[in-house]
Amino acid sequence: MTTERIPQLVGHRGDMVQYPENSWPALQAAVDTGVCWLEFDVQMCADGGFVLLHDADFQRTGNDPRGVFELDAQACSRISVHCPERFAARFFPAPVPLLDDVLEWLSAYPDVRAMVEIKTESLKHFGREAVTCALLKVMAPYRNQCVLISFDDEALHLARKHVALGWVLYEYNDKSRQRAERLKPQYLICNERKIQRHETPWPGGWRWMLYDIGDPQQALDWAQRGVDLIETGDICRLLKHPRLAGRACRHGL
Repeated sequence: MTTERIPQLVGHRGDMVQYPENSWPALQAAVDTGVCWLEFDVQMCADGGFVLLHDADFQRTGNDPRGVFELDAQACSRISVHCPERFAARFFPAPVPLLDDVLEWLSAYPDVRAMVEIKTESLKHFGREAVTCALLKVMAPYRNQCVLISFDDEALHLARKHVALGWVLYEYNDKSRQRAERLKPQYLICNERKIQRHETPWPGGWRWMLYDIGDPQQALDWAQRGVDLIETGDICRLLKHPRLAGRACRHGL
């Protein structure tokens, strides 16, 4: 008799289907629904602070053309990222979250862990070492709740002694596998479309997370092939699925 593997779900930028991505409403909704894992993006500001933001500017999420690298963190926090093209003014105002505030808020939910993705634009603009050192300093008090993730494995090498790591793969091939074996991250992360349906993800000393999955059955199927974590932008809906709900966290209950 075999036991069915049930994956844990990860809220991609919070719940980015029903709320503006990387926003306080998206994060809070995911936690209220019972998420055990959050994922969000961070960019470094002109003053060395960090904000939750996927892009290098606020045009797409806030209809504001200014770039994150030209503003300090407080100026960024005064911009509303309510995704007007998707939601009009429904969530206005939705101030840009500061990473410091998000991590302090997260500490009130000790059973929730966060995957903090440092974007490559910040690494290229300010330099890997400067960004990584500054980010590790912010994350240090919360390191047991955080995983630092990035597409940039060289930046992750700089952080490997300080925090758990997750490497996001550009490509799923032998060269990437060799680099993963050198890095030895705790997590390997990949778009599920990059792995052939007949393949079992590489075994190793890491846990797998696949992203951009919105179908509950697809999530369950990947779990049978050794994937522990499924990242979805529709976290609140998927956590209501009767089988997936069994891996939810009940915060404060």
